[in-house]
Amino acid sequence: MSSNKIPLRPGRRPGKSETRTQILDSARRAFSQNGFARTTVRAIASDADVDPALIHHYFGSKEQLFTAAIDLPLDPKSVLTPVHSSTDDQLGISLLTAVLGVWESEHQDAILAAFRSAITGDGTRLIQSFLLNIVLRDIIPRVDTPAGTGLLRAELVASQIAGLLVTRYILELEPLKSLSVDALVPLVAPNLQRYLTGKLPIQPERPT
Repeated sequence: MSSNKIPLRPGRRPGKSETRTQILDSARRAFSQNGFARTTVRAIASDADVDPALIHHYFGSKEQLFTAAIDLPLDPKSVLTPVHSSTDDQLGISLLTAVLGVWESEHQDAILAAFRSAITGDGTRLIQSFLLNIVLRDIIPRVDTPAGTGLLRAELVASQIAGLLVTRYILELEPLKSLSVDALVPLVAPNLQRYLTGKLPIQPERPT
């Protein structure tokens, strides 16, 4: 009987569900240990003992595999489209609106479960990678002024967003928890904007 499925490596014949689980388990380990940027599809495939083409067949890109590995129920690219199309002076507002829009959506329970799992287990590197390599990656070169400050700016923004998510959705501190998004964005977005495009009281590090 012929098959159009991409073959596994010789000697392994697991079913589709088992193979997908193997890939996700290997991906979580790799992303947790090495972060997003230093993890390759080939290394994940080697650990899962499958052909790299099979990963692309099931998940598409490395970004999509990462999204599946941390159990996000939506595509970050579609969520971040308004951020990437915004002007530099509106980055803080558009970024915070996009993030809060996801957390306040019908996906909140699934996202909260994934977030809780990551911060209480070995997944803190996954959160770091998600914020810096998925959410903020394309913003870094836009805000790298003066040269060498882009990554620091992104990390400052990540610290603010992560802290807000924890206090509002995990610790449920009041009255922060009960504020509407319309009320919360004007309170927090200016600080994000300052991190992104404002003057920082430091000298950027330059390579020696």
